[in-house]
Amino acid sequence: MNEKELTIAIHAAILAGEEILKIYEDSSQDFSIEMKSDDSPLTIADKRSHEVIVNVLEPTELPVLSEEGAPIPFSERQKWARFWLVDPLDGTKEFIRHSGEFTVNIALVENGQALGGVIYVPVTETLYFGWPKHGARKIRDITSANLDGLINRGVSLPFEGHKSKYTIVASRSHMNPETKEYIDRIRHQFEDVEVISAGSALKICLVAEGKADIYPRFGPTMEWDTAAGHAIARYAGKNIFLTDEKTELSYNKENLLNPWFVVK
Repeated sequence: MNEKELTIAIHAAILAGEEILKIYEDSSQDFSIEMKSDDSPLTIADKRSHEVIVNVLEPTELPVLSEEGAPIPFSERQKWARFWLVDPLDGTKEFIRHSGEFTVNIALVENGQALGGVIYVPVTETLYFGWPKHGARKIRDITSANLDGLINRGVSLPFEGHKSKYTIVASRSHMNPETKEYIDRIRHQFEDVEVISAGSALKICLVAEGKADIYPRFGPTMEWDTAAGHAIARYAGKNIFLTDEKTELSYNKENLLNPWFVVK
């Protein structure tokens, strides 16, 4: 994994974010919302972001597995040692609601592990990345016009100091009885517990930053939802585990649906 790949991934994420914002901020757009087979929404922004990312990543000559790309059979994918795993617009529901809590996620996966990840938040122009030799960092006020020297800027993660409360971050859209039960168990372990909500991969980023202690996800997610955040969390000294809280989440499985997991 080299710095050129990181630079290309960052460039792809930011250009895709700028394309998304053109649609997000255009009051004349209806987003062209479609419903996919799993009842999740798809917009024109998802599609355009996908096109931008695939084009920018092409010079790396690595395969791209994207949520909005054509399905790729496991018989082909299992031969890939390294590939890009992409969610062109993570948090489409938040995009439609105009909450601003949506991201562009690009991960570099090698032998089943998320070894590098870039997450860009278009509305706030905030970039997170986790990469070998650079660790995990957060950089604010990023645009495609100021990429020179970008990699060495920013704040190393985690940066949040000691908190008075044990903080749990939960999905804004997917709170269920299993998650509530897990949170209730934590409330019995700690004297002062705070639960905060966020959309998209921002929940993983909050744990990586140290603003949250844990993120339990006892509901469906796909590999492209978590891979970029997983790399960022790992380089921040955190990880994504299955519910045994010991086994690390893996990638390029035959079934791309993630098991339930905990980020801590």
